[in-house]
Amino acid sequence: MPRFYLTTAIDYANGDPHLGHALEKIGADVIARYRRLCGDDVHLLIGMDEHGQKVQQTAAKEGVAPQAFTDEIAGRFKAMWAKLGVSYDQFIRTTEAHHKDGVSALIRRIAERSPDDFYERSYTGMYCVGCEAFKQDADIVDGTCVLHPTRTLEEVEERNWFFRLSKYQPFLQELLTTNPSFCEPESRRNEILGLLAQGLEDISASRARLEWAVPFPLPLSTGETQGTYVWFDALPNYLTATGFPDAGYEARWPADLHIIGKDITRFHVVIWPAMLQAAGLPLPKQVWAHGFVQLGGERFSKSAGVKLDLGEAVDRFGADAFRYVLLREVPFDGDGNFSWERFEERYTADLANNFGNLASRAIAMVEKYCDGVVPSAARPAHEEGDDAEIATYHRAMHGDEGWLLHDGLSAVYRLTARANEYTAATAPWAVAKDPARRAELEQILASLIRRIARQTVLLAPFMPTKVEQVWQQLGGPGAVADQRFAGLDALDVGGWTVTKGEPLFPRPA
Repeated sequence: MPRFYLTTAIDYANGDPHLGHALEKIGADVIARYRRLCGDDVHLLIGMDEHGQKVQQTAAKEGVAPQAFTDEIAGRFKAMWAKLGVSYDQFIRTTEAHHKDGVSALIRRIAERSPDDFYERSYTGMYCVGCEAFKQDADIVDGTCVLHPTRTLEEVEERNWFFRLSKYQPFLQELLTTNPSFCEPESRRNEILGLLAQGLEDISASRARLEWAVPFPLPLSTGETQGTYVWFDALPNYLTATGFPDAGYEARWPADLHIIGKDITRFHVVIWPAMLQAAGLPLPKQVWAHGFVQLGGERFSKSAGVKLDLGEAVDRFGADAFRYVLLREVPFDGDGNFSWERFEERYTADLANNFGNLASRAIAMVEKYCDGVVPSAARPAHEEGDDAEIATYHRAMHGDEGWLLHDGLSAVYRLTARANEYTAATAPWAVAKDPARRAELEQILASLIRRIARQTVLLAPFMPTKVEQVWQQLGGPGAVADQRFAGLDALDVGGWTVTKGEPLFPRPA
């Protein structure tokens, strides 16, 4: 059974989950569920990034210990992912003992294998607590960080351990040139190549006066022990989650896919592979950087006050409808807008009027004209046209041409539209009036149920709960999650007993 290990960025523990978090986690969950339907042995990792100056400061403002603060935040994130049906296999927290041990082991391994890669240096720079990073002049506009314009940059002067990132510039340039699929979409890869062309600077790997951190395992020449810079703590979670450095971690590492937001591409495509190369460890196979969800053209941002209550958005039409609409509206390779108006329009058009109505009508006709038992009949020629759309769906979903989940949904929408057009063109309610056309009626109804069943499997990664309801109403065997794409073409619905249930997607009042 092929192994498929995918991860999302671990979420920073300084607030509630928002739509940007949801886009990433839902997208990763869709990919994980898709690969399970392909028959892969999937492991989906998500989690929380819980160290750093920002967490320490926020916890202090609220008058609680950092661990208690992050415990509560992690609980809220877990509750939201459960609400949204994110089928993760592992939830890692950077405050876990094994992770902290793994980070220390990785740093020591780098120091042993590449002894010149860590060195001491005094440094003065402008530090953004929001990014947990020193900012270059190009990242500063009007005296503030471009990503956190409401935060005041801090001028920091201290002596730290530095990582010789500049050494790995030729390696990274060759990696992205000879293996372009390592970083996708292409626009993100080109951004990193542009950054590399400007030259890399070495980066701080430790921080002074940082108590809420993994202790950096190498003391300075003065004997001072510092905290590990938060990105040197956060990035290794993908590796420590496999059990590193304990025996057997190689069974899962390297990761097949890191799914991240485009704002942290530099950390995952420059710093992370350089760390792994320095440690003599395999690189992940691919980094996919999705875009932002925008509200009225503005990026969702707690600090900038651009926010929408995620729980309210999910509750409006339910988790499955939310998952569908979000990934239908927001391309997974770029930015997209969210609005209540478009949400309701898409829900009504795609789910209530298109897919929901098709399933309801077909099931009702099988009950009325065939006593609820799906007839066995040959596939009509018109149905063969669906194969091209199903191939388009797989090209969008399998990753060989990018993780274009929105295109996968568009292909299923066209399949549903074709089935609705077939219903209108064949008019089974009229055919049923003529006993001499009984064979024709049975062929029409069998085709409709077969098409809906196939669409149900294709939609399972996106709407796992709703499609299970459809599968049960169709009388399908077992659970829809137990189906496999390899058997979809030969799916035989003859003899299934349908049962009409409650409306799948009630129209909004």
